Amino acid sequence: MAFYIGIDVGGTTIKGALIDEKGKLYGEDSVPTAIGNGEELADGIAVICNRFIARAGKKQDVIGVGIGSPGIIDSENGTIVVSGNLKLKNFPLSKHVEERVNLPVKITNDANAAALGEAKFGAGKEYKDSVLVTLGTGVGGGIVIGGKLFEGYKSAGAEIGHMVIEHGGNKCTCGRRGCFEAYSSATALIKRTKWAMEEDASSAMWETYTSETCDGRTAFDYADTDIAASEVVEWYIKYLACGLINIANIFRPQVIMLGGGVSNQGENLTVPLQAMLDREAFGSFYAPVKIKIAKLGSAAGAYGAAALWLEG
Repeated sequence: MAFYIGIDVGGTTIKGALIDEKGKLYGEDSVPTAIGNGEELADGIAVICNRFIARAGKKQDVIGVGIGSPGIIDSENGTIVVSGNLKLKNFPLSKHVEERVNLPVKITNDANAAALGEAKFGAGKEYKDSVLVTLGTGVGGGIVIGGKLFEGYKSAGAEIGHMVIEHGGNKCTCGRRGCFEAYSSATALIKRTKWAMEEDASSAMWETYTSETCDGRTAFDYADTDIAASEVVEWYIKYLACGLINIANIFRPQVIMLGGGVSNQGENLTVPLQAMLDREAFGSFYAPVKIKIAKLGSAAGAYGAAALWLEG
């Protein structure tokens, strides 16, 4: 039997999964993430890999290791070009892990890994072409075309969160104005909710939340009964739809999958978004694009990292 190791490097924890080619899970493990020290980071990954190798029984049954890491990743050369979360620059992580576990290693950006995981084993497994959009602190995601990751020149593409959807609009963390992330992240949703509450002292949202405790669920919780909340949700979905329609028009995936905390709203998102996409995306009558909620949650990164050995 052939096994594949997937490693998802997070800001606090390194998570690992041992799977087969069908995505059946044979083991999970985790260790703390070493920040600012590439050698120790490689050591931690090796600890997980060696545990999985022992579990597999025969080392020759483990085909390879895949890693999803935050930051700008040179996947061809196996290098973390720069990662603010890990405080690393120009570190050849693949090489260091290979030396420790004596297995071939592939690496990609963590958002790309999650997209591949969903494409192979999650909400996109029925499709060849898919896009994952994650709605969390920022807006991230990845693009899978023909069953393979699309990373762009020097693996630096697919930064869909930094597509401008409002020229001269809200300031983004990247320095530009009007980015998709500045309108469709959970951070942007919370910011808009706070503004709406402060503008309307009679809003029902004040019954349960303050402007300091409101979160990405607040406006959705009250959207059916409170005008201010309803307007926040309408504003959020309008901009999210704009970004998704752009993605549909450019890449024409068969499915766009939504992940991240905001995606927990389920049909409160997918129903209005699908209607807007069907109405406004170019050529929807001929090549419709389905919107789905991602299925794998926090496991998507490790599954997708392992799937780097199963592309195509």
